[in-house]
Amino acid sequence: MVQRAMTEAATLSLDGVCKHYGDDVLAVDHFTQRFEPSSYVCLLGPSGCGKTSTLRMIAGHEDISSGEIRLRDRTLNRLPPAKRGTAMMFQSYALFPHLSVLDNVGFGLRMRGIDKSERDKRAMALLDLVDMTHLSARRPQQLSGGQQQRVALARALVTEPDVLLLDEPLSALDPFLRIRMRAELRRLQQESGITFVHVTHSQDEALALADRVVLMNAARIEQAGTAQELFDHPRTEFVARFMGGHNVMPLGDNVIAVRTDRMRLGDSTGADDARVEQVEYLGRTVEVSVRRPDGALLTASLEDSRFSQRPWNVGDLAAVSWKESDVRQLEVTHPQ
Repeated sequence: MVQRAMTEAATLSLDGVCKHYGDDVLAVDHFTQRFEPSSYVCLLGPSGCGKTSTLRMIAGHEDISSGEIRLRDRTLNRLPPAKRGTAMMFQSYALFPHLSVLDNVGFGLRMRGIDKSERDKRAMALLDLVDMTHLSARRPQQLSGGQQQRVALARALVTEPDVLLLDEPLSALDPFLRIRMRAELRRLQQESGITFVHVTHSQDEALALADRVVLMNAARIEQAGTAQELFDHPRTEFVARFMGGHNVMPLGDNVIAVRTDRMRLGDSTGADDARVEQVEYLGRTVEVSVRRPDGALLTASLEDSRFSQRPWNVGDLAAVSWKESDVRQLEVTHPQ
């Protein structure tokens, strides 16, 4: 597989896409987004927010209730999964236990009627891409979780889809392997030139991988943009809290957010001081949680060198401050 030219890559767009389950449940509410060709997109959000339903509608595994999904200027709404130009990698990997690694990867080509020599050649090329040629004769049960994931990726990529859809692909892996496989996914996306749409509930995953993050909440898009835009410029209280790394607090009639690494702790100055409630050492940083007299709990993320120069202990009084330029004004949102 060679990297696609940008002119050959396809634009995926969703316009006003809704998904109803019965008369009472609205799973996706007017999802509208355009995904640039050859980009890595993460659909991010808590359980039940609609991100997996959106992915399955793109794949054709769920019917849409209204709206339009387009790829390469074709409307996909009524096309079966095999005719859409998409491929899906399921959370469970869904490998065939009775087939070898090579035959698992080549299965989609077999369904298209491609002869064995050609499909084996193409399957081996993909196994080489994911560094699995040496295990091509094994069965899935003889592989580790990370190896099974690589086989599932190769199987999804072998048909050269315009869009690869990934449903929580790293959730079954241990933390160390998750970090390794994040790098593998990004490398594969860049080398293939295929658009990846990746569902996750992990903020770290989205920040590390995505060119574009679509954060969903209660069936709707809460905010979309680059990972840096969502982290540095959260629009709502939900975004600031979900992305993490922010203190969210009232300021008069407004709600503001200040990044935890922009908080300053100084020596006690008087009645407005906060009291240290928790000190958590995280290696490169130390998280110091303080309680203000008004009851607000705030966190300051301090570099370990900075903490070493001025250690804080539970019970200490500290003056809390921040720069005005680090304040983010948040929109006031109301429950649906």
